[in-house]
Amino acid sequence: MISIVVADDQGMVRAGFRSLLEDVPDLRVVGEASDGEQAMEAVRRLRPDVTLMDIRMPVLDGIAATRRLVGEGTPSRILVLTTFDLDEYVFEALRAGASGFLLKDAPAEELVAAIRVVASGDALLAPGVTRRVIDAFVRLPAPRPASSDPLLSALTPREREVLALLGRGLSNAGIASQLFVSDATAKTHVSNVLGKLGLRDRVHAVIYAYEHGVVVAGDPTIDGPPSRG
Repeated sequence: MISIVVADDQGMVRAGFRSLLEDVPDLRVVGEASDGEQAMEAVRRLRPDVTLMDIRMPVLDGIAATRRLVGEGTPSRILVLTTFDLDEYVFEALRAGASGFLLKDAPAEELVAAIRVVASGDALLAPGVTRRVIDAFVRLPAPRPASSDPLLSALTPREREVLALLGRGLSNAGIASQLFVSDATAKTHVSNVLGKLGLRDRVHAVIYAYEHGVVVAGDPTIDGPPSRG
């Protein structure tokens, strides 16, 4: 059973999500919130597997609430829902630590699938959104030298290669092809990289790779739908 908190400032939207999700056997809405501060309180108290977080809310917006919860080490995976498909929101939500980004008008089956994906510990991001996130980093000032983070020294040379490929947006299959290894071996390397660097998922590995100079500005390659492993 996947427990869920729904945070949205519109009561009808919260009721709609609850009604939709109550019909799914493995999903259970355990709490609601109408602003960012209520969302934080509900997540701290109920410790849901997944939090559906609206961006535009009073008192404290969803991005700020996400940033604070992730900073506290919340185990809840945060799936950001919004009616605004704008780069600034995608970028900031991911920087804050969200594990997924979905429009509110997405089909019901897509929402259910998204909840299951992030609850399993994976990130949910379409290739086009990954491209936009990477492009946003390319436009940033020069990153810190790759040697500036001591955690990088814990990676083996092969794991550094894997991190660079993650930074280019490659899926597990793409990494396997580049390194001439099996998909299972690539998946193991990805898991090791995430674990050693303390990253929540592969999308945050993209952010880390750019911020720490592991990948430099250029023409990143997105090789198809992202792996969910």
